[in-house]
Amino acid sequence: MTLLDALREELALTGTKKSCDRGECGACTVPVDGRRILSCMTLAAMQGGKHVTTIEGLERDGKLHPLQAGFIENDGFQCGFCTSGQIMSGVAVIEEAKAGWPSAATRDVRNPFTLADLSHAEIRERMSGNLCRCACYPNIVGAVAETGRRS
Repeated sequence: MTLLDALREELALTGTKKSCDRGECGACTVPVDGRRILSCMTLAAMQGGKHVTTIEGLERDGKLHPLQAGFIENDGFQCGFCTSGQIMSGVAVIEEAKAGWPSAATRDVRNPFTLADLSHAEIRERMSGNLCRCACYPNIVGAVAETGRRS
């Protein structure tokens, strides 16, 4: 059983979406031990003892995660189908930037990467595995950029 099916069918955590079921769209993105993965391409049995976060686990004490609020403020969704995967990936992008991880869009990998370097080009590159049928990309990038600046 895939992690996606286990989350949705066994644990009733339906916020993680099943779309392509082939690892091509990113709608099923979840972080496992802080690293984002495609849950449709991951066996649930291999995740024992690991920390899996779903969209349902982002809010705290009734307060939205800053990126969830950012998606609302920036109108980062239309149909909403890809939204949970986009948000989970966006949260990971911000954490990767905080950790100093460069991307293929990083201009100079010899210099330490900082959150201040998280440009729109960096965000687009880092979010490139998450597809949006409604083409809300400018609003999604805006939400991630604004949330990153506030972090």
